[in-house]
Parts: sequence; C-alpha cells; structure tokens
Amino acid sequence: MGSLCVECAEKTAVPAGGALAVDREKFSALVTQRAESEPLITVERREITEIPDTPAIIAAGPLASEALSEKIAGLCSGNLSFYDAAAPIVTAESIDMSKAFCQSRYDRGEPDDYINCPMNKEEYEAFYAELVNAEVALVHDFDKNRGVYEGCMPVEIMAKRGKDTIRFGPMKPSGLTDPATGRRPWANLQLRKENEQGTMFNLVGFQTNLKFGEQKRVFSMIPALRNAEFVRYGVMHRNTFINSPEALEYGYRFRGRDNLWFAGQITGVEGYMESAGSGIIAGINAARFLKGGKPLELPAESMLSSLAAYVCAPNKNFQPMGASFGLLPPLDEKIRDKRERYEALSARALTCLKESLEGQGELLTEE
Repeated sequence: MGSLCVECAEKTAVPAGGALAVDREKFSALVTQRAESEPLITVERREITEIPDTPAIIAAGPLASEALSEKIAGLCSGNLSFYDAAAPIVTAESIDMSKAFCQSRYDRGEPDDYINCPMNKEEYEAFYAELVNAEVALVHDFDKNRGVYEGCMPVEIMAKRGKDTIRFGPMKPSGLTDPATGRRPWANLQLRKENEQGTMFNLVGFQTNLKFGEQKRVFSMIPALRNAEFVRYGVMHRNTFINSPEALEYGYRFRGRDNLWFAGQITGVEGYMESAGSGIIAGINAARFLKGGKPLELPAESMLSSLAAYVCAPNKNFQPMGASFGLLPPLDEKIRDKRERYEALSARALTCLKESLEGQGELLTEE
C-alpha cells in the first residue's frame, strides 16, 4: 500500500530473525527527513492543546500531553490509562559469550540475529527466587490503581503467576540447542540488537519495573550477564489509549464527527506495524472524505482489516491488541500444523488484499 513507515523501516532494519526490527535513531531520523522534504507537507513544531474543527487525524501516540489528553478525554467521555514497560539494554562487549551462543529460534533468519543466554534448572530456580522477591520502583499516585497491559507486563509480575510462567514466556527455550550441552536449555533469555552496529542488545521480553539496583543484581544472575554493563535500565511509564469500541467507527473515524480520525497506539493498536497500518488507513480515508469518496474497504481476511474491526467492535474489557492470527477468520480447511496454517492464512490475506486494492486502485492512485 506504499507505506512510508515500512519503507523507512526496511532501510534502517537490524537483524532480528523473522521479525522486522529497526535502528530506532536512524528510523526516526529518516521518517522526519522524508516528511520535511515532501513539498506537499508543511511541518509545524508546536504543542497542540485543542482538537481542531477542521479535518484532522490525531496521532498523538501513547504519551499525549496532559493538555491534549484532557481534550481527548472530554471528546471521548473519558479515556483509559495503563502501565507500559521497557526492557533493559546492555553493551555487547559486556556479554560473556563463553556462557552464551548465537542462534535464531528454529534457525529462522541468520544465526547471529540473537544472542542466547541459557540457564540450567538450578541457575533458573535461584534466579526465579530472587526475581519474585526483588524490590520494585514506586509509581506515580495518578497511575497506582491502573491496570497492566498484558502485552507489556513486567517480567517480575509475570513470574509471580507461577515458577514456570516465564519459562514458557520470555525465557522459553523451545527451538534452541545449547552447543555446550547439545540439548535444549532449561530456560533461555534472548538478546536482540538494539542498533545497526550491534554494540547494544535488548533483553527481549524483560520489561520491568524493578529498582535499577535490583535489575543489576537480579539480571546479573543470568550466567552470560554476570558482568553486563547496563546502558539503560527498564522503566515503566503511563500509557494512554481511547476507548475505541465506543469512540471509533471501522476505519478509525471518530463517531459523531465525519472529519476526525485517530491513528496509532492511542487507538489501542499495539506495535510499530500496527500503528503504521492504522495511520495509512486513516490517511486514505481522510483523503477520500475530502474528495467526496467512500471510505476504504478492506477484506476481512487481511490483518489490517481484522485489527481495525477489533478496535471498533463492542468490548467492555477493551485492551490494546497487536497483530495476531487469532484475529483472522478461520480457513475453510483445517490445518493442524501451526506453521502451515499460518502460512495459509498469510497467503490468503495477501491474495484478498491485492484483489481488493486493485478493485479500488483508481482512487488509491489519485490520492
């Protein structure tokens, strides 16, 4: 569909197995440069504190300012807040590679896309005992009673659900073989490149709200991270999204105002691709509205359509959602093998989306 965000992501990608990950600094700089150099775009750098009456797309992100958040809350009859957490980052040179190995899960992608930090049963159980008893950082009173979004749950909270919870989550060893033992590890933490140069690595799935000193103490119990140098510790912050099932129509248009759309994580879509997808749909629909056209129609079999449908469907317990095969309509035939089933769902989605866009190509080209 010609997404600028995807184009910029591919140009600034860093190895991540089967995932598309980016060098964040280079990605954001390239998107900014492209926007500034486009003759049809005027960039104004100022705080927006009022929602305009003219046609607009609100893509304020998950951390909209207090002033704008208040206006959005008033427009939406209240908004929701939840905690979001980030994982720590360590320097590459401080990782003990004698206790680690490079391999992508199930050998997807290049072998050095991930550094694996294996643990045996004794090491894991000692680590687990310290993790669930570690001291957490205080949170602001404003957010004390807010919920924790499942997709960004701090690892220490997840661990308290049971001894093996994180061993089947962020520390799952499936699809890996430790060359030191020739067997699958008991538990395993994966590290992913944080930048293109590979000088920093992110602790995948280890979002946390532990105190900084506790992060250093507990995470250093992982053998490969015994002497790890932390460039950034994990942090927790407020994240805001609107009650989209009540506020938005399919296509991200605000109910009750024909000339207003929302896009990005503030709608409750979770993830870079999902945010880019909601943005391009909102953008095309805004352009069609200004031209007197109909909103873009996408097939239910496509992920973009299913995610947009989820966001606006009635849901009393609405929480953010990333792309998931569970959102797609089931296949006509039953395929037991998960990988084959996902490949079939993907192939169907691409075929249906291509046919749908070709059928609406004239308007897309004009815009």
